[in-house]
Amino acid sequence: MDKFTTITGIAAPMPLVNIDTDMIIPKQFLKTIQRSGLGKNLFDEMRYTQDGAEIPDFVLNREPYRKAEIIVAGDNFGCGSSREHAPWALLDFGIRCVISTSFADIFFNNCFKNGILPIVLPQEAVDVLMEDAKKGGNARMTVDLEAQTVSSSDGVTFAFEVDPFRKHCLLNGLDDVGLTLEKASAIDSFESRAKVLRPWV
Repeated sequence: MDKFTTITGIAAPMPLVNIDTDMIIPKQFLKTIQRSGLGKNLFDEMRYTQDGAEIPDFVLNREPYRKAEIIVAGDNFGCGSSREHAPWALLDFGIRCVISTSFADIFFNNCFKNGILPIVLPQEAVDVLMEDAKKGGNARMTVDLEAQTVSSSDGVTFAFEVDPFRKHCLLNGLDDVGLTLEKASAIDSFESRAKVLRPWV
């Protein structure tokens, strides 16, 4: 998992409330267990017509938002079914951070496990950042995980809270496998002792 320290990039404004996981990645794309390749189907039913043509009004089909790294969204982002494909699709598209007033719990937890930072801010702060995101290519938002701040393109800064353990994992690029490998020497020592004490196993 890639480390998350500081990103400065384009933020896509998505002021819809209750953006659920089926909107993020529709059910027909859940057959794969590969984490890569889902970015092209992110928000599929909102991005494309039934014959596969792009819907020009959808934000991620417009410049400069095709290269967005941040989404500023309405309330209750990631509600619906508990599909881990939703953060996979966001990450594969290039999204590293989602900012909202609230998230569904399972989606919120899955984001951290996949290298995406979900930030909860008050409505007033989200409103300011939403307007900043609407400025397009001339605006770059900065998310600093170490300092726990989000800054708009004109320097308005908001502090956010994040669980210290999750912060540690993101800063160091540690998913569940990475956390286990941090204990590799202890695991090896245990296995060596076990072979001596229980050679029949």
